[in-house]
Amino acid sequence: LPPKYTKMKLAITALLATSAAAFAPSAQTGRSATTQLHESKADLQSLAKGLNPAVGFYDPLGLADADFWGSGNEATIGFLREAEVKHGRIAMFAFVGYIVHANGITWPWPMTLDGDEFPTGLTPPEAWDAIPDIAKLQIFWFVGFLEFWREVASEKHYMKGGKIGEFPAFDAKFIPGGALNLYDPFGRNKNMSEEQKEKRLRAEINNGRLAQLGIFGFISEAKMEGAVPALKGVIPHYDGDVMAPMAKSILPFVIPEYAGPAV
Repeated sequence: LPPKYTKMKLAITALLATSAAAFAPSAQTGRSATTQLHESKADLQSLAKGLNPAVGFYDPLGLADADFWGSGNEATIGFLREAEVKHGRIAMFAFVGYIVHANGITWPWPMTLDGDEFPTGLTPPEAWDAIPDIAKLQIFWFVGFLEFWREVASEKHYMKGGKIGEFPAFDAKFIPGGALNLYDPFGRNKNMSEEQKEKRLRAEINNGRLAQLGIFGFISEAKMEGAVPALKGVIPHYDGDVMAPMAKSILPFVIPEYAGPAV
């Protein structure tokens, strides 16, 4: 690897080591800090203390009092809680993925059916740009399907008192040979106590929040050197547009500046 990437490997390792404490789950237990949907501002305030006692409840936009689409405050809180968990999970994937690509780690097989190899020697955003748009669409379609499945297959919707962050399993009528549970595919956690589940979900929320800050830190420093002083000289510059995921917009008449070069 080029010297700048070797330097980045060492720096990222150091950053991860010093931030490990931030990924530790909260030590608080009990019903006062439960992460199940209680659908009230008071319960959010109690949960916030369990997640981060130093910060506590922080809601400068007043979202805990909002009423989206006339669905009621409790349903709105359920929507926001679910959205936070989903964004946190994606951010954790993104944070780890950025580090993986920054260190030149790829799958051992070709990237495409035509035999094209995975791009190497590129920064993570540049590696994404090098992926064919059809491959990106496959990722979007898959994630969209998972989102659809979450909405329609849960026993109880998260805006109606259902569990936050739950993902319904695919039963045997959808998966030949047996059911598939993406959360627990090997059935190791089926006997986990509710208290253990609560503790792990609190840890996931905290990890997701930190990962969101982390991935935005990477992207910000890549676009504007010095934007994140701790990452200055560590994250290589990126000349592309982080807000344009496709090489050519699928909506060229809506977003003409991303329509790509004339053919």
